[in-house]
Amino acid sequence: MTTHAHLQAITPDEEAALQTLYDDFKSEHLMPLWTQIDDLMPKHPSPKAVAHVWKWSKLYPLAKRSGDLVPVGRGGERRAIGLGNPGLGGRAYISPTLWAAIQYLGPKETAPEHRHSQNAFRFVVEGEGVWTVVNGDPVRMSRGDLLLTPGWNFHGHHNETDMPMAWIDGLDIPFSYHNDVGFFEFGSERVTDYATPRFSRSERLWAHPGLRPLSGLQEAVSSPIAAYRWEHTDRALAEQLLLEDEGQPATVEQGHAAIRYINPTNGGDVMPTIRAEFHRLRPGTATPSRREVGSSVFQVFEGAGAVLLDGREYPLDVGDLFVVPSWVSWSLQAESQFDLFRFSDAPIMERLGFARTHVDNALR
Repeated sequence: MTTHAHLQAITPDEEAALQTLYDDFKSEHLMPLWTQIDDLMPKHPSPKAVAHVWKWSKLYPLAKRSGDLVPVGRGGERRAIGLGNPGLGGRAYISPTLWAAIQYLGPKETAPEHRHSQNAFRFVVEGEGVWTVVNGDPVRMSRGDLLLTPGWNFHGHHNETDMPMAWIDGLDIPFSYHNDVGFFEFGSERVTDYATPRFSRSERLWAHPGLRPLSGLQEAVSSPIAAYRWEHTDRALAEQLLLEDEGQPATVEQGHAAIRYINPTNGGDVMPTIRAEFHRLRPGTATPSRREVGSSVFQVFEGAGAVLLDGREYPLDVGDLFVVPSWVSWSLQAESQFDLFRFSDAPIMERLGFARTHVDNALR
């Protein structure tokens, strides 16, 4: 009997008594640790989620077909197609803590308003002409923009053009689901404001580098900035590489510029459960292989290159997404200038004290 392999030879009576003990455990919904220690406490993370790559060339045509066949409206709410990790049993989870989807909104369509406890963002890899309305504030969605919908904020979307638009959604749905913290509420059947301003009210108040309004000195759980614009991200990355050319210590690694989107009220992450970053590699740059506790999702914004996931190389093009589960080794290789958006569950891991990274044989 494997359940008590640690014991020496036992008599038939002892064997029968043990079997009765285990049967009684089962009937009382009890599970002895000594039969499960390897599963419950592995020597290092052993994720059920697997590393996987989704090709934009496959995702976008499927989203477009759904746009032709599936209406947007109350009930289904969003034409969003979740990326299901092949290791997680058919759930629409890209990792045990994160959810990612491609959302598609057709010409002149409106996605009705709702709100939920889960934190959400949108990142736009191509297109424009859609506004997301967050608590009544219309926010333009354009290529390269990161847009936030923190938990319990009403939000809907409307497309003002004759062209469809697609983007990726990221949320903490699996984390919320497994911890039973979710609430959901319907809002307006349409959106509360169909205006199409170039900049949202939140940007006009908050999106000025290094400047904070005196009317907003209190710390906020999530960032009050509704949209982080591509022109600022692009310039920040370009300047890091220019400073590197001048011999200044501005990049995270040689040829690797990166930024983190932050909450200006406390300098922390944009939302309490999700970290968002953007990375730019010079042509020919390869990052060191690393492992991290927690999971990350990347989307290629521009350029071509590859990712090595547990030693296996996957070529990447614009729009492609990939997931790095906990403690899976990864590194990036750039053929051309290689721009990637990244989001992760790092705030959860850090706040709970589980964060650990291994880079080039150096544990930190």
